Amino acid sequence: MPWIVLAFVMGHMSINHITRQLINDPGLVDITGAQMILVIKLSSFAWNVADGRIADKNLSSAQREKAIRQLPGILDFTGYVLFFPSLHAGPAFDYMDYKRWLENTVINAPNDKDYAAKTGQKKNKHPQSLVPALRKGASGIIWILMFMKLSAVYYPDFYLGDEYLALGFLRRVWNLHMLIFTSRLKYYGVWALSEGACILAGYGYDGIDPITGKASWNRLRHVDPIGVETAQNTRAYLGSWNINTSNWLRNYIYLRVTPPGKKPGFWASMATFATSALWHGFYPGYYFTFILASFVQTAAKKCRRYFRPFFLDPQTSNPTVLKPYYDILSFLVTQATFSFVTAPFVFLTLDSSLKIWSGLYFYGVIGTALSTLFFESPATEYLERKLAIRAGTKKPIISRTKSSESASEPVIGIPAIQEEKIKDLLQDIKMDVTKN
Repeated sequence: MPWIVLAFVMGHMSINHITRQLINDPGLVDITGAQMILVIKLSSFAWNVADGRIADKNLSSAQREKAIRQLPGILDFTGYVLFFPSLHAGPAFDYMDYKRWLENTVINAPNDKDYAAKTGQKKNKHPQSLVPALRKGASGIIWILMFMKLSAVYYPDFYLGDEYLALGFLRRVWNLHMLIFTSRLKYYGVWALSEGACILAGYGYDGIDPITGKASWNRLRHVDPIGVETAQNTRAYLGSWNINTSNWLRNYIYLRVTPPGKKPGFWASMATFATSALWHGFYPGYYFTFILASFVQTAAKKCRRYFRPFFLDPQTSNPTVLKPYYDILSFLVTQATFSFVTAPFVFLTLDSSLKIWSGLYFYGVIGTALSTLFFESPATEYLERKLAIRAGTKKPIISRTKSSESASEPVIGIPAIQEEKIKDLLQDIKMDVTKN
């Protein structure tokens, strides 16, 4: 049943995506943005209902928490689906989170009791939300004002003209980065305003921050602007963007297409990629971005895995004196690469996307291809030996950090193209051939 629901809502939205693309009139009201949020809500609701009919022992802890054991009434259901503060731009959320907010039982953090004792508030009463809501709303207004100011300077039509191509290469890279930054500002603004509206309604409370001892309102956080703009690696960049959509893709696509007891493999990543791409629409620019980002994510993970240890003390893992230079270089490469990768997301069409990339000599494509070839060469063995000598060990040991391991999971539908998954694919094909 959940797959039927997903197919129906995705199919209905796809019709509107195609209609909007064919009409191509910016003056018309576009409903696909709100419909994208509804797809997340309705498909996740279907999975939660299905989980509610499965024994707890066969569910993960996250699935048990979200499982719907009893169908809601029509009023509660429509209230969830059409929750106004997040109706048009998100963030999307699961029904059980909405129900806990509705019943005022969302306050369940372990240290809420201590907080209630200090503040004199009842444990089942939300902390005051006006100030954090106003703070979030003010940040949204600031982002939008910045967008209005910068969009008059950095606008897409300029980049398709001869004046842009007449600039030097570094100027073109910088100008493209500013265009992509300006494009992100409108999302920062809209998402901050919608999140602030949710907080004002008392939705978004996430317990007490154990460090500050203050109430946290990040339950519905959809984007971390500072995290995106200061990211030094792909994981930090992608993990700070469209957070709730990433959670939906991971929990309801990536993990659901994987048979119970098995590890997600190549097909799970491809299914996630396809779902994310279709969810966004059918402009060629979306697919350029997603496909290239898949290879960028893999190449960047290997760069971090093989080069970062040279800037850490092999015994204590503390940063060396050269570590700041590595951080600066990785920041510049990450930002420049993703400005190139996400450019088609702004220009959308095939011709304009290729024109922008060609005007930059395809540096993102070439750099990613060279990195991929480099790590498929004997150079990796050389780096492993150097790291082993540096660490004083006989065997080449490359430790996997939590960050690098988690990077194998798709972020916003971008799967990492890994050797293990290619092997899984070949094994699956071999089994299919054997059966036939």
